[in-house]
Amino acid sequence: MPQQLDEVLAQIPFFDGMAEDEIALIAGCGRNVHFDEGATIFRQGDAADDFYVIRHGTVAVGNFVPPRGELVIETLEAGDLLGWSWLFPPYRTHFDARALSPVRATQFDGKCLRDKCAADPALGFDLMSRFAQVLIERLQWTRLRLFDLYGNGHSV
Repeated sequence: MPQQLDEVLAQIPFFDGMAEDEIALIAGCGRNVHFDEGATIFRQGDAADDFYVIRHGTVAVGNFVPPRGELVIETLEAGDLLGWSWLFPPYRTHFDARALSPVRATQFDGKCLRDKCAADPALGFDLMSRFAQVLIERLQWTRLRLFDLYGNGHSV
């Protein structure tokens, strides 16, 4: 018997400790999607109407930098979240995302979630706190990558 979306979400670390009724509310804004290898999920500047929880596969996040081409900033895998721009006006993506392998994900409608969070501030606080933690981890990872690329700034 196939699992309900809220049951699937309860198994993803991002939702650990979240109340069942909150997960059910969030699941009401989600749907399962699939991307073939090489498919563009979104491009920098697109409307940021949603976010994804990757359940299977690998996604490259980066930007096109002329004349260098695609610059991959991060590679996301199963259990990772993709997309945070749906949270903040003007709701435009800041990066490109491309499937490096076949990807199965759950896509969440950002407007649906913003409306539910406005109606239930406790849900909004919980969700925002969880996204803030993801953003902090991503910023730290980016900082480490910059150190790798540019060193510590001291001349040799």
